[in-house]
Amino acid sequence: MADIDPTSSAAPPREGPRAIPRARMALLFAVMLTTAAGNTAMQSVMPSIGTSLGVEDVWISLAYSWSALLWVICAPIWAQRSDRRGRKAMMALGMLGFIASFLLCGIILWMGLAGFLAAFWALLLFAAARSLYGGFGSAAPPAVQAYVASRTPRSERTQALSLIASSFGLGTVIGPALAPLMVLPFLGLAGPFLIFALIGTATLVALRLRLPNDEPQFPARGSAFDAPYSGSPTAEVSKDEQEEDESAPAKLRWFEPRLRPWVVSGLIGGHAQAMILGIAGFLVLDRLGLRGDPTAGAGPVGLVLMSGAIATLLAQWGLIPRLDLGPRAASLWGIAIAALGTIVLGLGQNLHTIALGYSIASLGFGLFRPGNTSGTSLAVTRAEQGQAGGVTASVAGASFIYAPALGVLLYNVSDWLGFGLIVALCAVVFAYGWSALQADSMLTRDRR
Repeated sequence: MADIDPTSSAAPPREGPRAIPRARMALLFAVMLTTAAGNTAMQSVMPSIGTSLGVEDVWISLAYSWSALLWVICAPIWAQRSDRRGRKAMMALGMLGFIASFLLCGIILWMGLAGFLAAFWALLLFAAARSLYGGFGSAAPPAVQAYVASRTPRSERTQALSLIASSFGLGTVIGPALAPLMVLPFLGLAGPFLIFALIGTATLVALRLRLPNDEPQFPARGSAFDAPYSGSPTAEVSKDEQEEDESAPAKLRWFEPRLRPWVVSGLIGGHAQAMILGIAGFLVLDRLGLRGDPTAGAGPVGLVLMSGAIATLLAQWGLIPRLDLGPRAASLWGIAIAALGTIVLGLGQNLHTIALGYSIASLGFGLFRPGNTSGTSLAVTRAEQGQAGGVTASVAGASFIYAPALGVLLYNVSDWLGFGLIVALCAVVFAYGWSALQADSMLTRDRR
């Protein structure tokens, strides 16, 4: 926002949204990176933890369900609250939820692996502690998305949101790479949880100290300027934004006509992605014969997840900006590539083929997810970005309520039941999206 010269009798002309300063973008990137790295580090060790505890695979997957359900319920609430309290406050709340969840999960799992807790109670308490992330950690992603979306022009929003989404991709590279190194002699397989709680604390401190406070200082409608002496900057509202704000509905519904195609495709495609994530770790243990040595499985599982994360980064940092893909193109091409990767993964019998298949599928979902997110954002007005962020986060969370457990259950019955359903879901998304998703030329056109 331009500074107001106190010696001038007239304020400078208003400008449209401009690029977010690099220092602020780095902080937003760090928030998403930390949570993504922690979650994928957790995913790389949980199959081994479940095997060590003697818990069946499906129950390990179901341990995330309550947290995912809370995410779906709470994300829109925090998103709306961010419109009143500011994005920074909700990011900080989300990081607190992440830290508390990982700290408690780490302690509980350490006690279970050390024999101080029975496997049943360790898993039950783990699910309860994990719910802190679903309930409070869900405040951060929609706040970050709304912060970026409300400060970038429409024609640049796909790439800006893709950059933020790529922080998740980078986190999914770092998490599995670091997880085996965090399996320390005393902490064991619980080490990644406890160490990432410390990393989350450092990120929260940086966020609180370095990101300017954006708590709204004025009513939502009408002009909003910072006082020259204000230490809590708010976003400048352009004329076009005011017009959009005046026409904004009180509450954004999931299946209203503007959002319906993106929500439906996001839900179905998200279930396919959640299922493949649920199966991947157990697939590695089974096909490499590592069930008898669960601790040794953390490395190969991490390697497969890391290869997929690198492919996701290739999609989000390379293909989307290089090819200038719009939301519809990224979504359709992405889901088709994800189906191909799923077939290769299902055929894989060694580490190389498994990693290759998972990488191709991740490349596809790395195109699909940012395309779907930016399509949801561009379908609504700038004044509705906070609510749109909540819808996006809820859709993503809904995919993880039961899909990972369903995928593992079908995989344990027959490999091709699990992989066949994933491919079928991808095909449904492609067919539906081809006819229902709005053209990129309309979505990405700036409103002058």
